[in-house]
Amino acid sequence: MASVEAQERPSGERGAAAPRTRQAVLEIEGMTCAMCVQAVTEGLEELPGVDGVHVNLATARASLTFEDGALDLPRMIAQVRERGYDVHTDGVQIAIDGMTDAASQRAIEAALRSVPGVASAEVNLALDAAFVRYSAAMVAPAELAQAVRAVGYGARVASDAGRREASGAAREARRWRARLLVAGSFALPLLVAMFLEMWGLRGGLAGVLENYWLQLALASVVQFGPGLTFYVDAYYSLRHRSANMSVLVALGTSAAYLYSLSGAFGARHGTYFETSAVLIALVMTGKMLEAIAKGRTASAIEGLLRLQPRTARVERDGVEADVAADEVRPGDLVLVRPGERLPVDGVVLDGVSSVDESMLTGESMPQEKQAGQEVYGGTVNGTGSFRMRATKVGRDTALQQIVRVVEEAQGSKAPIQRLADVLSSYFVPAVTGAALLTFVLWLALGHGLGAALPAGVAVLVIACPCALGLATPTAVMVGSGRGAEVGVLFKAAAHLESTGRLQAVVLDKTGTITRGRPEVTDVVALRDLGEAEVLALGAALERRSEHPLGQAIARAAAARGAALWDAQDWQARPGRGVAGTVGGRRCLLGNRSLLEDAGLALGGLEAPVQALEADGRTVMLLADEAGPLGAIAVADTVKPESREAIAALREMGLKVLMITGDNRRTALAIARQVGIAEQDVRAEVLPARKADEVRRLQRAGLRTAMVGDGVNDAPALATADIGMAIGTGTDVAIEAADVTLMSGDLRLVAAAIDLSRATLRKIRQNLFWALGYNAVGIPLAALGLLSPMIAGAAMALSSVSVTTNSTLLRRMSPLRRFRQG
Repeated sequence: MASVEAQERPSGERGAAAPRTRQAVLEIEGMTCAMCVQAVTEGLEELPGVDGVHVNLATARASLTFEDGALDLPRMIAQVRERGYDVHTDGVQIAIDGMTDAASQRAIEAALRSVPGVASAEVNLALDAAFVRYSAAMVAPAELAQAVRAVGYGARVASDAGRREASGAAREARRWRARLLVAGSFALPLLVAMFLEMWGLRGGLAGVLENYWLQLALASVVQFGPGLTFYVDAYYSLRHRSANMSVLVALGTSAAYLYSLSGAFGARHGTYFETSAVLIALVMTGKMLEAIAKGRTASAIEGLLRLQPRTARVERDGVEADVAADEVRPGDLVLVRPGERLPVDGVVLDGVSSVDESMLTGESMPQEKQAGQEVYGGTVNGTGSFRMRATKVGRDTALQQIVRVVEEAQGSKAPIQRLADVLSSYFVPAVTGAALLTFVLWLALGHGLGAALPAGVAVLVIACPCALGLATPTAVMVGSGRGAEVGVLFKAAAHLESTGRLQAVVLDKTGTITRGRPEVTDVVALRDLGEAEVLALGAALERRSEHPLGQAIARAAAARGAALWDAQDWQARPGRGVAGTVGGRRCLLGNRSLLEDAGLALGGLEAPVQALEADGRTVMLLADEAGPLGAIAVADTVKPESREAIAALREMGLKVLMITGDNRRTALAIARQVGIAEQDVRAEVLPARKADEVRRLQRAGLRTAMVGDGVNDAPALATADIGMAIGTGTDVAIEAADVTLMSGDLRLVAAAIDLSRATLRKIRQNLFWALGYNAVGIPLAALGLLSPMIAGAAMALSSVSVTTNSTLLRRMSPLRRFRQG
């Protein structure tokens, strides 16, 4: 989960110590529309030391940045509750060893309450336990136990309510379901009575259900039982000079209820008890369905979290034991058995196996793992077993980092959402005014109170600000979550939106288009030697070398099963090559200068060497004292999927360029292989100048992405409209980028753009539906063409429709164009 983190904040005074800031994430309960978001935002912004607040309706989360030491969780919770909402906290029991008196109790309580993310902590001396309420978005139970251990007491997590099976959306759905059960049970007889009256039935059941006092009792239970939640929410909203959906529901149902209630004081007119009660039940039905649909939008995050196993097999002091995964500490020895998910990140100590890392990289082929190689929590072990040393645990694991990036993207606000925010701020006052105007006009036209009231109520209840508030964040949630599933991480909603508007893509060559390390591509043999012998002689000479080209030759010889020979009297000739005696034969391996110094001509090697060099290969010449023996060509080979990926980008209408610091001949050779035109190749570009090339495209009016993997790509990644870092590259490049591609597969660039475009389409569809629904529904209600109950049903379904439309993004396959190819 996202955590509270300390970070440096620039100071305005040179030389002054920069204040530290923290970030906190709160799970808000009770928000229903954009006005609720505004109310929570304004409330949190009033807290001292707060630098920034962002509240997301779809995720029901608030993110705060504040000065270190200025705030704690209880104050945040109090401020949210003061606005009429609540913050979800979890409960956990910590078993404690070593307490002796009240002083021990106070010390432990103080230690627990000082942990960011703790709402309350009570220590029971008799039970040797602490009961803690905490925010699972800010702190893990294992960290609470560690805080107790830090003050000198033994501690372990006895029960963990933080391991929730249900998301916040599921909890919300359960609450609405419980309210709906009560409201529906008492509203149903009123609805039956209305239909019996419409059908002209009298006496019997109809007579009983038409009894005024029975209808008053049933309607009152609904109005002030389950319906009380709308009054409370409306009170807090109006108290802080804002208005939300609850205000509309409270006004509409109260008007129908009070009009009907006047019959108890002798007024002679029809009643609308069924209208108020059924409206409340319909709205609650909509809120329940909306919560269920919102839960589906968050399925990607929950799916990622389920990848983390609950237990780990740990070896401590020679004893093996199963412990909670949260209790694994850096340095622990972890045993991984066949078929298990890895609990934490680490390094293999001994054993060999293959690990399915598709949840991280999107690549389906298992990766072979042996001693010294890194492995990651959440990935799946194959048929082997191994021991590993834990290096990263808890929120530091690669899986949790992915979850955090996705949560931050889902919690941020896309630029396109500003339209909805502006409209929402005026929505409820405008609808209230329209309802009053409708009511007055119907009276002025002589239709009477019995006709004016339903029309006014219908206007109030058909209006739905929730649909506007959910249109963008639900699509962002699903889009960013779907990206994470295929290996594309968007760092913010703005990047998810902007990626779909790209017009040009600049690709770094080394490590992006190519594999990033040299490989043997061709072997030429002369005289009586075969290719295997040439490779064996070259490997014998290069086995001691640390040069990348020499290592490539040694790898190729081993892969092809060439003979293992040793070189005697080995010598390095800097800038030219190496020399040594292999099997009694004095041999040389290097460039043209090495052979020229030995007085040897290329002879029959001249033509093949020129052809290989024309294709961008680096050629190593092999010779003995009698003359050339052969040649070995080495090159940084193109990734097999690069050509397909670049073709797809061009089909999508993007201009594709390649940029490299390599020489132009090699760059053009690579460009020919992957289908990039010569005029779109930028070669011999110094690292500092890569950003200038990006700016040149931007000055030409092209929204540009830079894709790279190295430290030298970081300035260009930061300069581009969208920086995309290959996840197999350096941490610096990934940090500078807006989008991280978790594997080295260049097809993920096209997938990211496809996904962004699909998300933008969903957002536009949602906004069109939300605005169109209100634009059509409100006039129809004002004209009396919709009864209040039909209007309530339409309102209940509007936000559900928007949210469900967003969930359809889950069916999208960002890599579908490649599978079809």
